[in-house]
Amino acid sequence: MAKMCEKVWSKCLEIIKDNVPKNSYKTWFEPIIPLDLEDNILIIQVPSTFFYEFIEEQFIDLLKKTLHKVIGPDVKLEYHVVMEHNVSSEKPYTVKIPAKDKTPLSNTPVQVPLDFERKSIVNPFIIPGIKKLHVDPQLNPDYTFDNFVEGDCNRLVRSAGYAVAENPGKTAFNPLFIYGGSGLGKTHLGQAIGIEVKTRYPEKVVLYVNANKFLTQYMEATRNNNRNDFIHFYQMIDVLIVDDVQYFAKKDGTQEVFFHIFNHLHQHNKQLVLTSDKAPVELSGMEQRLLSRFKWGLSADLQEPDFETRIKVLKKKTYKDGIEIEEEILEYIASHVTSNMRELEGALISLLAQSTLNKKEITMELAKDMIDKLVKSTRREISLDYIQKIVCNYFSMPVEILSSKTRKREIVQARQIAMFFAKSMTKNSLAAIGASIGGKDHATVLHACKTVNNLIETDKKFKKDLKEIEKRLNM
Repeated sequence: MAKMCEKVWSKCLEIIKDNVPKNSYKTWFEPIIPLDLEDNILIIQVPSTFFYEFIEEQFIDLLKKTLHKVIGPDVKLEYHVVMEHNVSSEKPYTVKIPAKDKTPLSNTPVQVPLDFERKSIVNPFIIPGIKKLHVDPQLNPDYTFDNFVEGDCNRLVRSAGYAVAENPGKTAFNPLFIYGGSGLGKTHLGQAIGIEVKTRYPEKVVLYVNANKFLTQYMEATRNNNRNDFIHFYQMIDVLIVDDVQYFAKKDGTQEVFFHIFNHLHQHNKQLVLTSDKAPVELSGMEQRLLSRFKWGLSADLQEPDFETRIKVLKKKTYKDGIEIEEEILEYIASHVTSNMRELEGALISLLAQSTLNKKEITMELAKDMIDKLVKSTRREISLDYIQKIVCNYFSMPVEILSSKTRKREIVQARQIAMFFAKSMTKNSLAAIGASIGGKDHATVLHACKTVNNLIETDKKFKKDLKEIEKRLNM
């Protein structure tokens, strides 16, 4: 009946292929081997326990309808599951899951007896057979909380991350989903959590892995028929940190495996920390059931660093390297490199390199030359913080006074000038400008711009002041 079995299964595959995505068909149906068809019982061989469980969970309805159509309504299904090597044998063996005597094909999974001995779980990071407590967490020792510069742009995420590190798996922040643009500190913060957990709880198994690395490991495991070991390895982790989960998009097989790993860890109060360049609601190409789990805990965004945070980053870097740079030069760099921490540190490293290699003192002129080469845009966008600082410095007043409720003429005028330059020199909305400069609304910003334009035409001293401020802003 073997040839008959193959023909019947081939007809079944034709129907299945038209009803599942191509990747799912290739992953979950091509590896199945039809063994026999006798007394209306179809026997198929699947490569692992996990494979069997997944078929029963995800595709049993489709299998049921297909087998009823091809064979008949009384058909039963029996699995032979290829198990791992046991101690006494080097060959894989199968566990038979018999169909119930008088029960038609059902979508109720039959539990596979796992009463076999296993040499060890394959560790995809090191070597087969490594012990659980010796798993390398793959953490960079420089990425600590102490080295993470805190500011308004990241305070919430940092606080949540520290809370998770104090009580992994026991807070409401599980998973902790950190998202934001490139270079804002997602990887640093994720690894800082891992380092802090290992410091507080040395016995816990912590692992950091980039999503691309996870993808590669999964493909290797599938190719080598070690998928079960792959899943078991990840299910034994106490704190799993997965960086750049957006790379799972449109990878159906990887998403399916990660879904099961996620469920297992979450159900056993293990901590998950995930990072992405987008919020869960903006991720495309992801299964809805996975996205819903990403939202179970806390989703927190890392925003672009404000001026004060950028200054802190530069000062921390120069202090760590034992270098003294004038405050004015640091402010200049911070005002022109605004997008992320990585580029900011890169600008400082470039400046230090130019100074060292050319044996030149670090001056404003050298900084300007470096910025001109580093920043591609001919018209650089200046930050709102920097505009307020330059305007207030020009009029010898503290920046904080722009946010006060005073109606003194000189302060109102300084606020209006700051709003004028913010509108002409940045891409911020009127509402954002008003909120940043004095906590005003968009109508106040429009009125300020109109007032400044009128004064330019009627007041020579005012026009001269404005040109001097503009010159300082473009330095």
